[in-house]
Amino acid sequence: MAHPTQLGFQDAASPVMEELLHFHDHTLMIVFLISTLVLYIIIAMVSTKLTNKYILDSQEIEIVWTILPAVILVLIALPSLRILYLMDEINDPHLTIKAMGHQWYWSYEYTDYENLGFDSYMVPTQDLVPGQFRLLETDHRMVVPMESPIRILVSAEDVLHSWTVPSLGVKMDAVPGRLNQTAFIASRPGVFYGQCSEICGANHSFMPIVVEAVPLEHFENWSSLMLEDA
Repeated sequence: MAHPTQLGFQDAASPVMEELLHFHDHTLMIVFLISTLVLYIIIAMVSTKLTNKYILDSQEIEIVWTILPAVILVLIALPSLRILYLMDEINDPHLTIKAMGHQWYWSYEYTDYENLGFDSYMVPTQDLVPGQFRLLETDHRMVVPMESPIRILVSAEDVLHSWTVPSLGVKMDAVPGRLNQTAFIASRPGVFYGQCSEICGANHSFMPIVVEAVPLEHFENWSSLMLEDA
């Protein structure tokens, strides 16, 4: 999860997020090289005493500054498109969960089970126990099995919301009357925090998302207990 003075992204917990981190580094390197080249040209132009007032045009320079940016854009676009298709790819999900946004909480329904669903509210500051995070903890976590493809169906009951978990590389808009879908694979066990990422009213900041990835046998035990309590 994020921490004070953090400069980079959160640690990746899914294959898609790992790809996004690699793409970020790839793009940042290109931007760094371009910035260095432009800075060098500016310094050279300002510091030199040589001038040539007779050059009115240069066909070679115009060709270079047309083709070079096009090549750079292609080098950025190709890996970006690859990741875009990876994010939209949903192959044989092992579990489907429907996430509904409300003002101001989330509700989850495990559609593969007959009666497994719950509402997830933020834990008030006065009810936190040592070790829990302010404005990020919920009374019910969305528990999923690790290393399994999970499909998330996202919608909203009232206004626009956005279901976002940065460590998993997931961000999907929740639109009333529309059912969007996304998918992720939690590559390691852990607790991953997110928040609604679409301004949705006065308490927008108080509808966190908590995803807990556990081994399959632990998930089966959890789901059995939830079904017994239902």
